[in-house]
Amino acid sequence: MDTLPPVSLHTRILAEIEQRILSGQWPPGFRIPSEIELSERFQCSRMTVNKVLTQLARAGLIERQRKAGSFVTRPHSISAVLDIQDIRSEVLATGQPYRIELLSRRRRTSTRADRAALQLTQPEPVLHLLCLHHAGARPFCLEDRIISLAAVPAAADARFDEAGPGAWLVHHVPWSSAEHRIRAMAATPEVAARLHLHEAAACLAIERRTWSGEQPITHVRLIYPADGHELVARFSPSSTSPEDT
Repeated sequence: MDTLPPVSLHTRILAEIEQRILSGQWPPGFRIPSEIELSERFQCSRMTVNKVLTQLARAGLIERQRKAGSFVTRPHSISAVLDIQDIRSEVLATGQPYRIELLSRRRRTSTRADRAALQLTQPEPVLHLLCLHHAGARPFCLEDRIISLAAVPAAADARFDEAGPGAWLVHHVPWSSAEHRIRAMAATPEVAARLHLHEAAACLAIERRTWSGEQPITHVRLIYPADGHELVARFSPSSTSPEDT
């Protein structure tokens, strides 16, 4: 079994401040402690604290005002969380009972493919999960997920037998940004067998990465049968000029 690297002081300070912001303990407009106060609290240099605050500002979680201090902005993760569908809730909304099946769980040092998916610059321990979500007696979604254990060491021992790893991560890990990619795909033999489809049947694939500041947390690919899933976006007119439309 791989030995996890120790969590750096920078990462620990970043995670604690993010947790306070994203949990609402430090609401929008809250003036966070000064660099001197934070350096005393964590027994570290002001340079370390300054780097953490700079990273939080780049992530859009705080606004740094010269002489006035640093203040919590409206966390970007709130809108991102609203865009991430909870698979269990999706299933229950159809009136069907929900069940998750953990097909495989493997802890390993990241492969080249893992590093490309998570955008890692060097090998790190990861957890690879393959899950099948059911709606009643039918397969609903196939989930293929990689979690960075350097970012989320608690995932190594977590149980994902109720709502799945996605819901667990949202409720246990502070994160600040996400990226979605949506595409159509034909079911491979493995996907077709898992989802009870004909080979090459139309599917909808949603790929997502999430970060905590600049640190990757997870990459997931969710595959749905195309005839049983749709994406709905609600929007309003923008301020673009006629020439832009």
